[in-house]
Amino acid sequence: MNPELELSLGQSARSRPQSASGVLAAVCLAALMLPLTFVGVAVATPAIGHELGGSPLALSWTTNAFMLTFGSVLMAAGTLADEFGRKRLFSLGVALFGLSSLALVFVPTLLWLNLLRGVQGLAGAAALAGGSAALAQAFEGPARTRAFSLLGTTFGVGLAFGPILAGALVEHVGWRGIFVSGALIGGLSLGFGVPRMAESRDPEAQGVDWPGTLSFTLALVLLTWGILQAPQSGWSSPWVLSLLAGSMLALWLFIVVEGRAARPMLDLSLFRYPRFVGVQVLPIATCYCYVVLLILLPIRFIGVEGYSAIDAGLLMLALSAPMLVVPFAAGWLSRWFSAGNLSSLGLLVAAAGLCWLSLVGPAQAPIERVWPLLLIGLGSGLPWGLMDGLSVSVVPKERAGMASGIFSTTRVAGEGIALALVVALLAGLLQQSLAGRALPGETLMLAARQLAGGDLPGTLATVPELGREAWLTLYGQAFSRLLQVLALITLLAALVVRVTLHEPRHPRPATA
Repeated sequence: MNPELELSLGQSARSRPQSASGVLAAVCLAALMLPLTFVGVAVATPAIGHELGGSPLALSWTTNAFMLTFGSVLMAAGTLADEFGRKRLFSLGVALFGLSSLALVFVPTLLWLNLLRGVQGLAGAAALAGGSAALAQAFEGPARTRAFSLLGTTFGVGLAFGPILAGALVEHVGWRGIFVSGALIGGLSLGFGVPRMAESRDPEAQGVDWPGTLSFTLALVLLTWGILQAPQSGWSSPWVLSLLAGSMLALWLFIVVEGRAARPMLDLSLFRYPRFVGVQVLPIATCYCYVVLLILLPIRFIGVEGYSAIDAGLLMLALSAPMLVVPFAAGWLSRWFSAGNLSSLGLLVAAAGLCWLSLVGPAQAPIERVWPLLLIGLGSGLPWGLMDGLSVSVVPKERAGMASGIFSTTRVAGEGIALALVVALLAGLLQQSLAGRALPGETLMLAARQLAGGDLPGTLATVPELGREAWLTLYGQAFSRLLQVLALITLLAALVVRVTLHEPRHPRPATA
């Protein structure tokens, strides 16, 4: 062989692992900042409300504004990553996330906070879509599965330590410190990881499907808005019905547009394949058995039961700490057991933990919550560690941006809708518990909304004739029924996953 050619091939072979390692480092660093700010804002919500004020509906947008913009543009971001470069879009997303985080430190009102959280969602979508697509291009085969398992573990680190870090920041420097930490992590990713990334793109990319993107965004915004507005106005109010009808119309328009597009951002024909459907069920299932608890439990612990932010963060470790190891262990176990079997088993375990947690009332000791929370975290971690790798296997490698966009949109849009539905359901259960009381309808809805949002002092001021202990009892009963509903949803999802993703047990690899 020509010595110069041999040298060139050797350098290329050595540079490929270096480039892949750079991509992995950059994406995993960026992956830390997303869950930190996600769960951190949940811990900080009572403190934000105390300083900036705002109704329960306005405070709910501190989380939902992020989820809406994140979920709405992920598929478009995946297409942009394919067309203009995965490294370029990832770098832009991380930089914008860091800048918006710094701006959030100085917000004067809740309105500005919610608007900037929407900007953070846009930035997070660009970072995740670009980073996931770059990761899928940099690794192949089993190495790709391990890389995405490490990504899931990194998310787990953020989820595990996010509550306690947020609690410490809220207690010692204030809730604005949470956004400083996000900016610092983004800076590390830009300074350390991005320079080691190699650019990649899809040469056949044909641009963003703007009609599809806009119609999907409109459907998602109207649906979430309608669900969030329902506890305040009532499900039968003309305003709520108009929002929900508008969302259905926009969804119909999205389906029509995608069906006629030459190269749609979402290939609806993929839903004819059971395995594709099964993969999309996984993030929806983890929304109801895990993600909603990351938001609701800190609000319950701090706003209703009176825990300090640090104590609430420590208690949340029981739920989130398994994400440090279980996703990685799931990737390792997938060498012997099918991903579908492992995922359905994990959902069954999570459902059992939800049922156990539903038996623990507000007056019981904190240790009584630790074991069911651990069980939920352990069960949720199995599908969590596998679904990212599964998501990029449903389309050809060159369409990795679209694959990550579809899956991530299902995950984040599902999280936003699930959170809105669960909060509305909790408020409805509280209203149902108060139905026998001689209270005006508006007063009843306001009190239920305030308590569902974790504002026990506000609830006591609205209905002073009921004491704190009575409200805690009513809240505990409603929350218990909510957990039972979540357990039922998780069980149904486990059944769907078991049927659609079932594979024979893998043969044990031969040993030397």
